[in-house]
Amino acid sequence: MSRRVVVTGLGMVSPMGMNAEESWENIKAGKSGIGPITRFDASKFNVRIAAEVKDWQPERYIPAKEVRRRDLYQQFVSAAAQEAMRDSGLEVNDQNRQRTGVIIGSSVGGVSSYYRECEVIFQTGDPRRITPFGIPMLMVNGGSDLVSIEIGATGPSYVPISACATGADCIGHAVDLIRLGRIDQALAGCSEAPIFGIGIAAFDRTGACSRENDNPERACRPFALNRPGLVFAEGAGVVVLEALDVAKARGANILAEVVGYGSTSDAFHITAPHPEGIGAANAVRLALNDARLNPQDIDYINAHGTGTGLNDVMETKAIKQVFGEHAYNVPMSSTKSMTGHAMGATAAFEAAFSIFALRDQIIPPTINLDEADPECDLDYVPNTARELPASIIMSNSFGFGGHNVSLIFRTFSN
Repeated sequence: MSRRVVVTGLGMVSPMGMNAEESWENIKAGKSGIGPITRFDASKFNVRIAAEVKDWQPERYIPAKEVRRRDLYQQFVSAAAQEAMRDSGLEVNDQNRQRTGVIIGSSVGGVSSYYRECEVIFQTGDPRRITPFGIPMLMVNGGSDLVSIEIGATGPSYVPISACATGADCIGHAVDLIRLGRIDQALAGCSEAPIFGIGIAAFDRTGACSRENDNPERACRPFALNRPGLVFAEGAGVVVLEALDVAKARGANILAEVVGYGSTSDAFHITAPHPEGIGAANAVRLALNDARLNPQDIDYINAHGTGTGLNDVMETKAIKQVFGEHAYNVPMSSTKSMTGHAMGATAAFEAAFSIFALRDQIIPPTINLDEADPECDLDYVPNTARELPASIIMSNSFGFGGHNVSLIFRTFSN
């Protein structure tokens, strides 16, 4: 476990922009990506807002004939992976393809395509009317497999699924594979396209969704006293990871170093987090131990921060458990206040935002935070980005089923 792992490329398609840099600029500016749903007719739904990818043109990234063969989440991931590869300058060839992995997950896969094909059968009564591409469109591992094919990587390609922590676990698994010497480089991240009727309705039935349809830009308010719930989102985030010696040998531009990864389970409830944040706190401790750091070394925390009643209090308690009184000195913000919640892909977004924060020395805000919940009493960087010297950043992600993941990134130095 002695190999150092660095990030050399970032790619993103998000509600904030069509690439990673544009997304980050809008995050710094405190803009919201939330608006009325256009993916389907939501007029009869309680929830009629979401954070959609705007002006999506898949033909810019994949051949036109491939568009109808791929679920939307698979389209997103191709675009993000292409950008990440361009950003890194990494080329997969006969010398390194067996040492290149692709660990790009999805928490739900192509469920919207599955839903659509079911409708075809129910409406026509003719199973021959469904697409022959239904199975590959549905596959949760389909996005990772397609990227492997597109770049010619023959190393491991698989999908750890941990609900909304999937993107972070994929990055962590790829880091471990490189550390162990099983591979030298990997594309890692997550892609989601959950904005369809059943997805919205099912989450709304749990009471987790914001119904503030008349004011979408303020519909997600993490840590606020009157927070109404999460807002669905979509998109993909991909990072290129490399062993330090491999990256230096090819003269790669190193964006950051991944120094810590911790992953735990609550073993408590299938949807609710542990109310005291015990599993989340343990994931944070594991990441700190992995990085050989103390809580006082962390300059900023990118929070999971969903804007739901249960998560935000739990997350605050978890940080206090680990950081003690120092928790009040560490800024912690939720970029989901702007991006919405793209399930596992948001964890990949937030990893990228953490790396950008290291580069620009700017802490992104939690927008819509006018009055905090008394139980949420830490520094959540309300409403406006903040210039702050930072060299070590933590990004936390939690998911249904009690999944908890913490990643730590550090400014690279020899």
